[in-house]
Amino acid sequence: MAEGILQHLVKERGLIQSIELDSAGTGAYHIGNGPDARAKEVCLANGITLQHLARQVNRQDFEAFDYIVAMDKSNYENLKKIAPHDRLYLMRSFDPLAKGDLNVPDPYYGGIEGFNEVYEMLYRAANGLLDHIEKREQKNSFHDEE
Repeated sequence: MAEGILQHLVKERGLIQSIELDSAGTGAYHIGNGPDARAKEVCLANGITLQHLARQVNRQDFEAFDYIVAMDKSNYENLKKIAPHDRLYLMRSFDPLAKGDLNVPDPYYGGIEGFNEVYEMLYRAANGLLDHIEKREQKNSFHDEE
C-alpha cells in the first residue's frame, strides 16, 4: 500500500519527474505476488490502483535510492545490516500522529478495518515523507545558489 500511496501523492504534487519509487520486502516469501485483495480494495476506494508485484530487496537498492524506508522495527533492523544508516528510516517517523510505537501493523490476519487503519497511517506518513524530501531539496537548492 505504501508504494501505491506514495505514487499517488507524487503525481498529485507534480513530482513525478523528480522522485522514483519502488518497494521490496526483506523476506522472499511473497516474491511475484500482487497486493492483498483487501489492500487493493481499500486503496481503490481512495482513488489509488495497486499494481506492484512483490520482490525482495537487494544490495543495488541501497545504491539506487536516497531513502530506504522500513515499515517496522524488525525490517528496519534487517535492512540496517546492509543499508547506510543515513538513508534508512521508519515510515511512521514521518507520521505526525505517531506516538511512541513507530511500527506499521501488519493487517494481513485481520479484517478490512485493519487495512483501513494502515491506509490512514501510511497516507499521513507518505505526506510527511514527501514534505521532508521537498524541504531537504529546497534547502539543498538554496545552498547551491550561494
